Amino acid sequence: MNNTDIVRQSLKRRYRKERRFRAYGMIAVATGFLFLGFLLTDIVTKALPAFSLTELRLDIPMDRESLGLAEDAEISEDTLRALPYSQIIKKSLRSLFPDIRKRKQKKLLYKLISSGAEFDLRDRLVAHPEWIDGPPQSLWLTADDDVDTWYKLDTQVSRIKPLQAELIQALETQDRIRTAFNTHFFTRSDSREPEMAGIRGALAGSFWTLLVTFVITLPIGVAAALYLEEFAPQNRLTDFIEVNINNLAAVPSIVFGLLGLAIFINFFGMPRSAPLVGGLVLTLMTLPTIIISARAAIKSIPPSIKEAAYGLGASKMQVVFHHVLPLSMPGILTGSIIGMAQALGETAPLLMIGMVAFIVEIPEGVLDSATVLPVQIYLWSDSPERAFSALTAATILVLLGFLATMNALAIFLRKHFERRW
Repeated sequence: MNNTDIVRQSLKRRYRKERRFRAYGMIAVATGFLFLGFLLTDIVTKALPAFSLTELRLDIPMDRESLGLAEDAEISEDTLRALPYSQIIKKSLRSLFPDIRKRKQKKLLYKLISSGAEFDLRDRLVAHPEWIDGPPQSLWLTADDDVDTWYKLDTQVSRIKPLQAELIQALETQDRIRTAFNTHFFTRSDSREPEMAGIRGALAGSFWTLLVTFVITLPIGVAAALYLEEFAPQNRLTDFIEVNINNLAAVPSIVFGLLGLAIFINFFGMPRSAPLVGGLVLTLMTLPTIIISARAAIKSIPPSIKEAAYGLGASKMQVVFHHVLPLSMPGILTGSIIGMAQALGETAPLLMIGMVAFIVEIPEGVLDSATVLPVQIYLWSDSPERAFSALTAATILVLLGFLATMNALAIFLRKHFERRW
């Protein structure tokens, strides 16, 4: 065998190895997409029922006697809010099924409607006081979560009794039951009843928490990166700081939660479950990531730009703030957005500072008690009611949507403002 044959055989072996490596890579990518597609399909399938709810149409009488309103009573908001709406709804249900007379049967009948339906009826009557003394109003009110699950999924739910199933079928025959878009999911806060629960409170809590995180993290992170990259002397202290910043970026997030619990709550006495404390804890967690990304963006600026500025007589501060910082800002913003996306999906550190509490009111500031989307997912996933599993999957979709949007924004900023030197 001459040298030419030896070289050809060697090339063939090399090409075979390259083809195998390429095939392994394609298989790995395809496997990753397969698992991702399976995961997203499973989440979407479970989440779809949460975006609709079942409603029952009831004829609500509007005469004063049926409403429990005195003939000479003044129609005011306080008067309307004090009416016995639960009894009004029960009376309307009994009028649809006059044959239901036994106590146990009535209890099963009343369980068809949600316990929050009386509050919906109250809010509608307060918004429309002109209905008083008028004809009966045919209103769609929210059904119970067991009825919702049974009607939408057409499966036997253990808590749906045979009599209730017959009543639901009778309502369907009378065109008094329907599925509608679940506006409660986006307009209401947490609730013990799945059909009345929503993510508005968690969205507001996430907004205030991330606002605190962004306002504190960005200036401190950029200032620290500028100092370490442009002003800090190269000595052991600087090396020690850089090593610890890199190490802090790899510390488990729950450690920052313990640190926030010890410092902000136990030592400084800040309120538990407040977005201010949550934002400070997430600031500690994301600050190393912001500093590292900001330093990388600053380091990417060509030295020739700084040398040209020095040649024109610019000072060190002028070079940094007039040239280096503006040119590196796209990379800094990209790293900051990715850090905020990481903070948005964190749960463990916020659990440690009490943001796992059951919050009904919508937070209106950084000092109000609040929860966030990942914690809301954690709370609902641990709930025994079957309807909460759909709400959990739907909230995961919303959270994934926000994370995908923030990452897409980071990619857009990098591509749009990226400069080739």
